[in-house]
Amino acid sequence: MSNVMKWRKLGKIISPGAINRSWMVTHAMDPTVDHLDGSIFRIYFCGRNHINQSLIGFADIDIEKPNKILNTPEKPVLGLGSLGAFDDNGVTASCILKVRDRRYLYYIGWKPRSTTRFGLMTGLAISDDGGNTFHRHSRAPILKLTDQEPYSILTAPFVLREKSIWKMWYVSCEGWLHADLPRYNIKLATSKNGLDWTQDGTICLDFKNENETALARPCVVKEHGIYRMWLSYKTRSKGYRMGYAESSDGIVWERLDDEVGIDVSETGWDSEMIEYPYVFSYKKQKYMFYNGNEYGKLGAGLAILDQDKF
Repeated sequence: MSNVMKWRKLGKIISPGAINRSWMVTHAMDPTVDHLDGSIFRIYFCGRNHINQSLIGFADIDIEKPNKILNTPEKPVLGLGSLGAFDDNGVTASCILKVRDRRYLYYIGWKPRSTTRFGLMTGLAISDDGGNTFHRHSRAPILKLTDQEPYSILTAPFVLREKSIWKMWYVSCEGWLHADLPRYNIKLATSKNGLDWTQDGTICLDFKNENETALARPCVVKEHGIYRMWLSYKTRSKGYRMGYAESSDGIVWERLDDEVGIDVSETGWDSEMIEYPYVFSYKKQKYMFYNGNEYGKLGAGLAILDQDKF
């Protein structure tokens, strides 16, 4: 079998203009997938209100008939943090896990410009009602600034639970080229409970060259004893594109971007950039939710894997 995957795009599934909710005037950014029951899936994402603040809501779909939205909440399931907190100007879903009868939603908290464009830190919210509402585990971020990671971008977490160890791959700022352009790669943190995390600054995926400025929103699947990561990457001259990497231990990764099998379209809502993948399976079939132009401003699309590399 060819080493190149083949994704077939099924079109844009979530369109902000088609859903009349005050929390999503624009955007369906960072789609984050939760399996509810049978063929029904809940897609958490960040919509933006009339003053461009990010809020977390969801859309329920039947994956066998994905073009119809079955349900969306009247209010966001997670709103802004308290004034002065790390998430007082926006929240964005990034990863969700079922933990016994609860759901852990790892999310991104936004702070507006001070001396740099923004600050993005990782938070955790927990649901006790099946994902209809969430409360914050802590008003503080669950990842911390350290001497090795002093910049306020520790974000876009993806978490896998493996027996007694939890692994989190996250985006970490390596520095700012100027006040509007951070440079960030992907690192690894570990935990024994999903709440308290150990960071040692381990770099998992680094830049290919000096032209690359961002590795973003990792999504990790483990199968056949191999960790497989879908991600986004960006250069100084080109918007986001999809990337792919593999690892035998989750720590040392090999970039295999040429094998990802999905790119921008010739025209339309994902013709300029394609990013923020979330890969999941249903009946042994892989699917990918993703964003397109303007960081998901126009919505979120779905693709199906017609040919895997394995």
